[in-house]
Amino acid sequence: MARPRKPLLSRDRIVATASALVDAEGLGAVSTRRLAAELGVSGPSLYNHFRNKDEILDAVADAVSGQVDLSMFAEDDDRDWRTALHDWAVSYRAALTAHPHIVPVLARGPGRRPAALRVADAVFGAMVRAGWPPAQATHIGALMRYFITGSSLGSFAGGFVDDETAYDPAEYPHLGQAHLLAERQQQVDEGAFETGLRALIDGLALQYAEYERRKILR
Repeated sequence: MARPRKPLLSRDRIVATASALVDAEGLGAVSTRRLAAELGVSGPSLYNHFRNKDEILDAVADAVSGQVDLSMFAEDDDRDWRTALHDWAVSYRAALTAHPHIVPVLARGPGRRPAALRVADAVFGAMVRAGWPPAQATHIGALMRYFITGSSLGSFAGGFVDDETAYDPAEYPHLGQAHLLAERQQQVDEGAFETGLRALIDGLALQYAEYERRKILR
């Protein structure tokens, strides 16, 4: 009887396996030796698809970027730039919070990663079409990336322990309810993100109105 064939090694299999390792154990879990063992192949066979570990992590990061919804930036989408920016930011953060360990790689910027470059291109293009000057459109893209990646790197609420004796009112008179934050982590973190996001977009709307006013006065 013929022996069962092993699945062919491919970039997609390597990326999926590396992604699972990063999600479960963090960036430090990924090595070519570990990946080869997980895939049931020899280490050198990975080099037919990737030159090194950094390329593999780049591909994992780009797979996460590929999960971000960009439909709101399509030219035939009827959302205004404020709504589009909001909806994109929510989708972007959802992708990152689902894979928090890869965020430090994503935070380095798109480099040559195709999906990440499509994200940057879509945001910049939509802001310019909306009437923002190119330089300011670049600033908006950078600002949003700082805010979204920063919010995905850690949990504010999760930074507090659920032991009410940890926050002595004699020392921390305003943290009497801080021990409740940990159990409400998702609610607090999502609320904080939405509050910050709306504040950013409202501030940008004020800048946009001023820019439009100055154009009229010229």
